[in-house]
Amino acid sequence: MPLLQELPDKNIFQAYGILLLQNNHRFVRKLKKHYTPSIHGHKTWNSSYLLMDYFLHNETLGFEQNVLELGCGWGPASIFCAQHASAKVTGVDRDNEVFPFLEVQAALNEVEVTTKQASFEKLTKKQLANFNIIIGADVCFWDKLSKIHYNLVNRAFKAGVREIVIADPGREPFYALSEQCLSKYPDCELLDWYASEPEYFEGEILHIRNPDISD
Repeated sequence: MPLLQELPDKNIFQAYGILLLQNNHRFVRKLKKHYTPSIHGHKTWNSSYLLMDYFLHNETLGFEQNVLELGCGWGPASIFCAQHASAKVTGVDRDNEVFPFLEVQAALNEVEVTTKQASFEKLTKKQLANFNIIIGADVCFWDKLSKIHYNLVNRAFKAGVREIVIADPGREPFYALSEQCLSKYPDCELLDWYASEPEYFEGEILHIRNPDISD
């Protein structure tokens, strides 16, 4: 784990025990000359910090779990899981142009995150069966994604995934997904949450537990 008393370089900041690059860091500027992330994969989104704070306040993440992050982008939540809980993490994103940014930040934190390019609707039950927990931050921003994520939740639970945790600032597609999950799954919560690092940010946590798996 890197020492956080002194930042190793300028244009680096820390949040929840991990180091992250600001957009004006020289590594980011250099990467942007060669890679052009699309689908909003151009920065770290604040809902990642909601996930980090949430996991610090409960036992969901556990230790040495197999974690899948949907729409990982630059990978802050994946990096947190790998560092904080020694999780084996796979970051999935439709846009493979985000992975170089994730890999640089993972190296900065001395952790490894496996990457996989895939659309959410194409993740099969066989693939999902490899994971205990699925997480996502700021991944339900288009109307069509509500149905895609709902189908993925159903598919994941049939595959044996134990829990799914999704963070969002409170967009309408996310609330539509939440309503569907709250109606179907008895052990499902929609929680107001806030993060205090790197600055104060409010949002929502959707936590769904597989009804067919008991603790």
